[in-house]
Amino acid sequence: MNTCNNTHPGDSAFRNLFFVGAGGIGMANLERYFLSKGHNVAGYDRSPSQLTAALQQEGVEITYDDCEDCIPEPFRNPDDTLVVFTPAVPESSRILSWFRNNSFEVVKRAALLGKITRSTKAICISGSHGKTTTCSMTANILRGSTVGCNAFLGGILRNTGSNLVLSESSPWSVIEADEYDRSFHHLSPTIAVVTSTDPDHLDIYGNEEGYLEGFAHFTSLIRPGGTLLLHTGLKLIPRTQQGVNVMTYSGGPEGDWHAEDICFGNGSLTFTLAGPENLKIPGIEVGVPVEINIDNAVAAAAASIMAGAAPEDVKKGLRTFRGAKRRFEIILDGRDGSTALLDDYAHSPNEVKASIRSVKKLYPGRKVSVIFQPHLYTRTRDFAPEFAEALSEADEVIMPEIYPARELPIPGVDSMLILNSVSSPSKCYCERKDLLNLIKNSNFDILMTLGAADIDRLLPDIETILKKKHNA
Repeated sequence: MNTCNNTHPGDSAFRNLFFVGAGGIGMANLERYFLSKGHNVAGYDRSPSQLTAALQQEGVEITYDDCEDCIPEPFRNPDDTLVVFTPAVPESSRILSWFRNNSFEVVKRAALLGKITRSTKAICISGSHGKTTTCSMTANILRGSTVGCNAFLGGILRNTGSNLVLSESSPWSVIEADEYDRSFHHLSPTIAVVTSTDPDHLDIYGNEEGYLEGFAHFTSLIRPGGTLLLHTGLKLIPRTQQGVNVMTYSGGPEGDWHAEDICFGNGSLTFTLAGPENLKIPGIEVGVPVEINIDNAVAAAAASIMAGAAPEDVKKGLRTFRGAKRRFEIILDGRDGSTALLDDYAHSPNEVKASIRSVKKLYPGRKVSVIFQPHLYTRTRDFAPEFAEALSEADEVIMPEIYPARELPIPGVDSMLILNSVSSPSKCYCERKDLLNLIKNSNFDILMTLGAADIDRLLPDIETILKKKHNA
């Protein structure tokens, strides 16, 4: 077998790696990681995006035609090419089928991440919401400390402009542990964090009981001598091995790790971190000062301290944290009285509710308009009443059609299933293709885009429209 000489813990013995679904945010960090280790990297995605353009500039060869003839010649030999795919890619993919039918080793992205966790000390952060921000905060703390880390994030860390943090010497890795398709069952954590277990992905787990069982199995994978850090109040019953330390945390007064002396004021948010053995770290400032980040900051601080970070590292890492792309991202702050524009990946009812409440606290007394694009027919079907209740926290709701992602339509399931039950003073349905015209012809005070779909691709145009309206 033709191997790559530039090896590293978690590295691949294959010289070439081909990623099917290369434009996925979770795939991108692996592509960048293996590029940095000297491998040849290529892939397929169904359409170009800002992320695929960045990857191509960095050296990833990407094709947008699902055709076996479009696979570059260096990646057509099963002896030296590993194929990595994401579950979002349909089984009908011609490229994926060609690799499988021609004796290539084909693995899920999660299996490749699992190899990295088994050869490092891994902080694996899971949860139905909060995991991307908590991962990003942890990475920002550790990368600025003597501990360091290799971090594989589910969002772009705005401090670095990448979803990958690299270290040549650190034994630690920070992994976003995705529960979709039971992907996190491939991991081997030293420290595992569970931020939340609100039911999701019921197309995979069937019901809430099955979803909780998925998290329980994840906790069983923590190495002996490791630690489980569990948010207080969850229904989850851990199933850890003997010798695993179980600790709790919260953004309030409860838990082994918790926040005290929380203070909002003048656009800032500070608190005191309280931990075991009477640990107190006062004056922690959260770089993205919204209420939903208190819990995330406590978890990130606790995990980082367990990994060896010093209190001053924690304070600096959280103070300088600029956020992850699409996680309560403030694009236009609106402090001068102009329209504020914010974007959040919130895609579960509790996330949506928390996000809207946070923006109302950040901009008290101002009108909050939300554009929410539902993601997946199954999620819409399973949680329509809960989404309607959460969205009703906004003053105005605009909703385009469902973003199907990997799914086929389900009869009777559309955006109106949610919108009809929204009780906000103003609401309307607007197809995605007409959103920009609607924004041009409307006046907004606070405008927020929400959801896990592709609404973020409109943000540059939305920003331009709002700036022009303000300067007119």
